[in-house]
This record gives sequence, C-alpha cells and structure tokens, in this order.
Amino acid sequence: MDAFTHFLLAAAITFVGCSIAVPLVLWIGRVVGLYAVVQERRSQVYLLFGKVIGTIDEPGLHFLPAKLGASAFLVNWLGKCHVVDLRLDQMYLRSQPVNSEEGAPMGIGIWYEMFVSDAVSFLFKNTDPRGSLSANVSNSTVRCLSNLPLAKMLIDRHIMSDTVRSEVTPKSHDWGFKLGSVYIRKVHFRDAMMIKQIESKVVNRLRQVTSAIKQDGANQVSVITSTAEKTAAIELAKAAAVRPEIVGNALRDISNDPDVAQAVFDVLEAQKIINGKATVTLLPASGSSLLTDILASQPPKRDGSPPPVKG
Repeated sequence: MDAFTHFLLAAAITFVGCSIAVPLVLWIGRVVGLYAVVQERRSQVYLLFGKVIGTIDEPGLHFLPAKLGASAFLVNWLGKCHVVDLRLDQMYLRSQPVNSEEGAPMGIGIWYEMFVSDAVSFLFKNTDPRGSLSANVSNSTVRCLSNLPLAKMLIDRHIMSDTVRSEVTPKSHDWGFKLGSVYIRKVHFRDAMMIKQIESKVVNRLRQVTSAIKQDGANQVSVITSTAEKTAAIELAKAAAVRPEIVGNALRDISNDPDVAQAVFDVLEAQKIINGKATVTLLPASGSSLLTDILASQPPKRDGSPPPVKG
C-alpha cells in the first residue's frame, strides 16, 4: 500500500471514531452512571428506591461515583433523576381585591420574581409550589394592604411592596421557592359607577379651573387696558394744556416782525379756504373786456331783447 492509501485509511478510521465511536462511548458512560453533565442554572436530584441520594447544582461535568458513590451505577437503572430549573421566573397577579380605609373597592396588580432555592423541597414538600406561592402572594396582598388610607394606597407603593415581600418570604422558602423583587404596579378602582363619578367630578373641576383661568386673564387684560387708557388720557390732557402756551409763544415771536406776521396770516387764510368746501369763482380785475365778451356770448331772450347787464 502506498502513502496515499495509508492516508485515506487513517482519515476514514478517524472519521468513524470521532463521529460514531466517541459519542457511543460517552453515551455508554452516561448510561452506566459514570459521569453527568449539568447545564447552567439547573439542578439534578437523584433518587434511588424512593430516597434522595444526592443533588448536583453546579454546572459542568461531574464524575458521579465521586458524588454518589456506588449508587451512581444503579441510579440510571433503578432510580430516577429530576432536573429542576433554577432560573429566575416572573409572575403578575392582576386586580387583587382590597378595600381602602374609606371603604372604596380597590384593585391591586402585583408583580413578583421567584426562583428555586432548594430543589429537594421544591420537588417533595409541595405538589404545586408555583400555585401555592401565587396564592400566598395574593392572600398577603389582601391581608396586608386592606384598610389602608386611600391616599397612602395610591402613593406609597414602595412601602406596600416591602410589606408584602416580608410577609411572603418565610413561608415560600419552606417550599423551596425564594421570592425576589415584589412591586405594586397598578392600583385602580373596581367599581364602574365610582369611576364614572370620579371622572365627572374631574371634568367639572377642570371646567371650573378653565373658566377661572379665562376670567382671570380677561380681568388682567381689562386692568392693563384701563391703565393704558388712563395713562394716554393723562398725557393727552397734559399736551392739550401745554398747547395754548406753545402756540401763544410762537405767535408772539411771529408778531414781532409785521411782514412775517402778514405772510403767516395770509398762508393760514389760504389754507382755510383750501380746506373749506365752498365754491370759489375767480373774476378778472375791473376794466377788462372779458366780462363783456361773456355777456355777449349768452343767448338773447324770447322777445329779442339783449340780455341784461349786471353792473
């Protein structure tokens, strides 16, 4: 056999060994209980003849005989392995019914986190640990938050969340559960008629506030307008009082020069005539023949006499 044939044979043996032999050997070792692989945030509880013989919650590859002893070779045949999820879980309970101190029917929505703290207790101390924890949180919410003042119930959510968490934690730990964060997310009214009444009161109050704002704005505008008109009237009155003195002083200065005074009065008279609505007829000076020509151009009377001449 040449070198190339040796290479192909080695490659084929390696491929068969890596793809078939190695997985088969690992499967046989896992079946006979030689080792076990634990995933992240998982816990494996081993039972043999109805008794817990070991728990592994550390992720990685574990040599079972070192953990379980000789029972590791029997647990996969005569016993059982429970895999418990240790990851953080969340749940939201909607509208838990409580009553305020004033008697108002309220609903509280509570959100909480949980995770398995003891896998053995989670498996064997309670048949429905999740349902029991949910009922425990619901009962604690109703018991601890009932008869609180309505204002405190609507505002102090952080304090209420701490109260519920401190009430639930000791009991939930007995079932293998550990409660994480607890938060009151929603507080609302459960009575539809009460909600409508509150909405009506809020709408009426908003209308009153809007009307008050509009009226206050109108009053402010009126005050500003009145102040401006008052100031303008005062200034106009001052100007009217000062005007005669200014005009008198100007006329006095003009009257010192007769020619200037005559020219000013002529201009004022012409201005008055121009501004007036009267009709003005301009005639030539006496001695001109224009008036005779105008009279001669008029048609004679019916009796043939010439038109009268107005002297």
